Amino acid sequence: MFIVIGLGNPGRDYVNTRHNIGFDIVDILAENNGITMNRIKFNSIYGEGVIGGEKVILIKPQTYMNNSGRAVLDWYNFYKLPLKNIIVVVDDVDIDFGTIRIRRKGSAGSHNGLKSIIYNLKSEDFARVKIGIGDKKEGQDLASFVLGRFSKEERETIDLAAARAGLAIESIIEHGIEKAMNEFN
Repeated sequence: MFIVIGLGNPGRDYVNTRHNIGFDIVDILAENNGITMNRIKFNSIYGEGVIGGEKVILIKPQTYMNNSGRAVLDWYNFYKLPLKNIIVVVDDVDIDFGTIRIRRKGSAGSHNGLKSIIYNLKSEDFARVKIGIGDKKEGQDLASFVLGRFSKEERETIDLAAARAGLAIESIIEHGIEKAMNEFN
C-alpha cells in the first residue's frame, strides 16, 4: 500500500496557486485512476483506489501547508506502513520552472510543508516529487510568490509538468523509485 500526499492550502483563496500544485497533481492522479476524492479523515480529504496493482490512498491535508506534518503523522501511525511507501508531492522554488525532481529522501530546503512533515515523522526518509514553480522576482516576498497564481503562459507549462508528475508517481508505485528517477529526473 502507498499513500500519496499532495501539499497545498485548503479554501477557494488558494485554488490554482503555485503552492497548491501538490493538490492539483493528486486531483490528476484521482481523475486518471478513477479515484473519488470525497472522504474526510485525519484532517484530510482523501480517496482510495488502485494504481499499478497497488492499493493507494490519495491525500490532500486540510491543515494548511505549514502544519501538513500533523495530518501525515496521523496517516502514518494509523497504517503503520514503511516510510518508503509515502510519496509527498510538493512545489519547489529552487528547481527550474516546470521540471520534476524525484527524491528518495532529503532535507526540506526552504519548504515549510516538508519541514512540518520531517518534524512530525522525525525522519527525512520518504519519497518526494517536486515540481519547479518558477523564480520569484528579486525583492519579492517568498510567501506572496508561492501564494500567487501562474500566468496563462506559465499555466500551460505547469499543466504539462503536473501531468508528467502524475505519470512519475504512477511509475514509482508500479516500478519503484529508482526506475522513476531514471525516467523522470
